[in-house]
Amino acid sequence: MAASVRFINPDTLAKQSGYSYVVETTGPGRTVYIAGQLGLDMENKLVGGPGDFRAQAVKAIENLRAALASVGASLADVVKITNYLTDMSHIGIYREVRDEFFKLPRPASTAVGISELARPGALFEIEAIAVLPAKAAAKPAKARGAAKVKAARRKRK
Repeated sequence: MAASVRFINPDTLAKQSGYSYVVETTGPGRTVYIAGQLGLDMENKLVGGPGDFRAQAVKAIENLRAALASVGASLADVVKITNYLTDMSHIGIYREVRDEFFKLPRPASTAVGISELARPGALFEIEAIAVLPAKAAAKPAKARGAAKVKAARRKRK
């Protein structure tokens, strides 16, 4: 977790559990935005049987964790999540699953009930914002490839 992150639950707001009302970040750092993740396996199929909300929610958060890992982040770096449920009667299951993955202090969170998701049969989607310590910017992939070609040519000479 970046040292410049504060999770706040002001005394001036009603008590809640499971998330933070306010997350403040300051100082140098990287902000990472993760697109909505569904409960899809590597074959791009929804996990669990039809209507298995828990299986989809678990897999969606596992997919979120994998997306974060691609930039050296973890769920502990997440400061904001937005959750989309096609049936708000599953909110209790969602909270159980969320609490298994996100430890205290938990990120700011919004849950939205919607009629459907872009993938037929999908019941849950989660997107996230993470804040990480600053690091040197990586060269774009094409630039790195060009540099390797130039280095190889120099070795041949």
